[in-house]
Order: sequence, then C-alpha cells, then structure tokens
Amino acid sequence: MPPLKNTSLTGDCPHSGPIEQVRYGCTLGALASVIAIPGAVPITHCGPGCATKQFHALSGINAYQGGECHVPSTNMGNREVIFGGADRLDELIAATLRVMEADLFVVQTGCIPGLIGDDVESVVNRYRRRGAPIVFADTAGYRGNNFTGHETIARAIIDQHAGDYDGPKHERLVNVWSLLPYQNPFWRGDLAEIRRILEGIGLEVNILFGPASDGVSEWEAIPRAKFNLVLSPWLGLETARHLETKYGQPFLHVPAIPIGARLTGRFLRDVASFAGLPPEPVEAFIAREERDYYLYLRDFSAFYAGCTSQYRLPSQFVIIGESAYTLAVARFLADQLGLFPGVQIATENPPDTERDSIRAQFANLAEGVTAEVAFVEDGHLAHRLVLETDFTGHYPVVFGSTWEGELARRIGAPLIEVAHPATDEVVLSRSYVGYRGALQLLERTYTAVVRESTLG
Repeated sequence: MPPLKNTSLTGDCPHSGPIEQVRYGCTLGALASVIAIPGAVPITHCGPGCATKQFHALSGINAYQGGECHVPSTNMGNREVIFGGADRLDELIAATLRVMEADLFVVQTGCIPGLIGDDVESVVNRYRRRGAPIVFADTAGYRGNNFTGHETIARAIIDQHAGDYDGPKHERLVNVWSLLPYQNPFWRGDLAEIRRILEGIGLEVNILFGPASDGVSEWEAIPRAKFNLVLSPWLGLETARHLETKYGQPFLHVPAIPIGARLTGRFLRDVASFAGLPPEPVEAFIAREERDYYLYLRDFSAFYAGCTSQYRLPSQFVIIGESAYTLAVARFLADQLGLFPGVQIATENPPDTERDSIRAQFANLAEGVTAEVAFVEDGHLAHRLVLETDFTGHYPVVFGSTWEGELARRIGAPLIEVAHPATDEVVLSRSYVGYRGALQLLERTYTAVVRESTLG
C-alpha cells in the first residue's frame, strides 16, 4: 500500500478568532469535575445560564451522561456588574449551606466577577473560618478551557481542604490523575477499570472521580498516598508536580492510557516496579486477565479471518479527539490490530510546553510504527486536513465525534464516536481502556465496519 500523503499536516494549525465546532468548554466548565466527585457540590458566581450551558454541553449533548446538576448560582446581572456581586454571593453561600447537604462545596467564579474584581476569596474564607467545608477556585471563563479549569479545581481542593500534612505515607496508596470527567464520554467506566486493574496488582487507589470513587474522603487522603500516577499525555502533570512539592510525593507519568493486553500488561509492570510491589502477585493477575482476554480474541479472530471476503475491513485509521484518547486508541490500533495510522488530531489545545512530549509519543506508536499529530482546535480545519489526504490504496476508519459523521461519509469510512461531542451515543458505564475495555472497543469498531459494509 502506498503511504498516506498530506502536505498540510505540519503538526500545528495556529488559530485566532472564532473556532468552528469547538471541542471543549470554558474554564468554568470545570464545574463538571466537581460534580464528578461524590459528595461535592459546585457553587457558581457567574452570569445567568453560564453553569447550565457548560454542564449541558459537557454532559447533556455528550453521550447523554446525565449526572447531578443541582448547581447554586448567583446569576449575576446588571446590578452586580455596577455595584459588585460579593454580597449576593454571601447570601447564596449561606442559603446553600442551609438547604443542601454535601461533604464539600466548591465556589467557582465566571467571567463577570473576574472582570469587575469581586473579592470572592474573602467571602469564602469567612465561611471556612466558621468550619464550613468550602473552597474557592478562580475559574473565570477567559482563563482557559475546562482542562485547565480541572487543574485549578484540583489544586484548590488540595490546598484549601486536604491542607498541610507531614505524617506517614500508606505504602500501597496511589492517587490517580487521568481522564477529564464528562469531557470524555467513557470516563466513568474507564476510571472504574483503571481502579480495578491497579487494585488487582495489590495497590490501594484514590481514583478521586466517578462512581468508583469514595468521594471527598479520597481527596482528604491524598497527602497520605505514597505516590501519584499521571495517566494521560499532560492532564494532571501540573497537579502531580504541585503534590511533589507540597507533600514530597514522587509521581509516575504514563502518557499513553493502556488499551489491550500487551499495553496494559506493560503498564501494570511499570507501575508495580515504581511502587516496589512484589512481582509474583502482579504476574499472577496479569496472567489471569490475559487468559480471558486472549480467549475472546481467539473467537474474534475467526470473524477477522473468515469475513474478509464478505466485509471490507479497514487498513488505516483517522482519529480526531482529545490527546489522551487519540494517543490511547492509536497505540491500540497500531500495536494490537496492525492498522496503519493516518491523520491524528488532538483538539483540546494542550499547553505548548507539553506538545513536544506528545509528538514523541505519536512518533513511537508501536515497533516500527510512527505517526504525526496535529494540534487543531477548529473542526473545519481538522476536517480539511483529512479531506486533503490521499487515501489511495487504503480503506480508512474514523474515530471522532458526531461532528465527524459527514466527514466519514465523504471519505467512505465507518465512524466510531469516542470524543466530545457524542450525540449519537448513550454512555453509562462503558469503558474502552484496559483489558475489558479493549474488547468493547473491538466490538464497537467492527460492528460499525460490518454495518457500513452492509448499508454501503
């Protein structure tokens, strides 16, 4: 097969001005991260509708994830813009503490209080001094997106709620920093699977978000962990570096979230070595998981080998989504299935300081397999990169969002929705990571391939 040709794929598409088909929320959208912590409630100091719109964009039109969205808000108007909104926030916090039960309240600011200079921190600190479980996070929408807001939320809870600690560490306790809640449609199932496999090798896990978490008590236990695990290309690194300084905790950075037996086994061995775990129980757990995994894969191989004449099986993949899943899925497809990497696009605007390390990960997807990643926020520009690609000799499969539906049709490819926004998927606990998640990803991928072949 001839190599793919795309002279436009230079690694970055600088963008100024409006963004078409934006793939993330504003900094205030990190309220979804608070909602993802069992027992935590955000209180938003922002304009009317801001909080609702952010959560609806990240949950309601993104795999219809649902979630508790009872978010008190000041709904600031003209009066607060002119005279200040601190008094209104004070009233809201007092009322919220009277009528809502929570283990932790997180006060978040939107754009308006940031622009007019409301001293929100002083208001919140008055309640903290009275013993209320409440913290403050400056999440004015113009400060970044919900990825950077997520780091702001984490640091606020660590510094203001978990607080200082110089006591003993729990030898097998690890804090996990990985997928962004709600932004990734599969975060709940994925974090549950990550917790399961880490516990399987003998660790205790603060997974921190979602149904698999014990909630605020896990955040209070963060200082007692032996180390931090950053399982993503860049999200969580800033938090881990802060924890290293604050509590003297080392951290292990694993850029590629593992999907499939080979990559998951390698991941678990790396974590076990870093944690100083005895190898025998680790290898026993991996052996049990691989036995089941390869039994299912053996049965799948009957389809793969026997249906090539009936169905058109893809030879190459295109991925458009946040860098964590783009890298994870690309590694799995190249390493486990031997598919050829085509256009790979990261959409969340990662920090400039982390982009070279992300490029390096894509340059080593599997043995002898390299790819180039483009950092593109604008959906129109991302689609243009794909449409300008020469697919001669290849049958592509597209992994992306609902917005890639028309793109996939134009290049004659099946589409598997793995990115925000996913409006043609309903996701509750599905996972695509680890051993069990890889099997579900195979099911979803080749169901789409069979359906495309049948309908086409």
